[in-house]
Amino acid sequence: MFPVLLLLLFFFAKGTNQINLDCNELQMMGQFMCPDPARGQIDPKTQQLAGCTKEGRARVWCIAATEINCTETGNATFTREVPCKWTNGYHLDTTLLLSVFLGMFGVDRFYLGYPGIGLLKFCTLGGMFLGQLIDIVLIALQVVGPADGSAYVIPYYGAGIHIVRSDNTTYRLPRDDW
Repeated sequence: MFPVLLLLLFFFAKGTNQINLDCNELQMMGQFMCPDPARGQIDPKTQQLAGCTKEGRARVWCIAATEINCTETGNATFTREVPCKWTNGYHLDTTLLLSVFLGMFGVDRFYLGYPGIGLLKFCTLGGMFLGQLIDIVLIALQVVGPADGSAYVIPYYGAGIHIVRSDNTTYRLPRDDW
């Protein structure tokens, strides 16, 4: 009876093949997940990763895939610097409400830190309401942001966008059908 149990235990026992790695060298998203969803790393006030700096980087806890053991911590967790959006307290919904209801007086631009454009909108009644309409669209598309260079406070999984800009160093590949 004992040899049969030993044989069954041998066949059904799961072998662990732990790989010890420097987890900062993991490259593909299949090898790790950042930020670790088991830890609450999103700041409820800014709706961004906690510790986000003006440079747009935050150090967060990540978790490696199964069977990967990090040499830094001795387990599957490690820290990594990831990009984030630095916010300074300007809410997108507040800006949109100000733009819709008080945009003809330039209150939205004063709120965002553009006093010159706000005064111009105030004197021209929002650019004869055409400037107000254009501002509503530009703020809703998040083209116009706060003057200090920060991002809007938007829910972390909300309608935030990432604008991809090109300049003289950008190389665009031609399409095959051109």
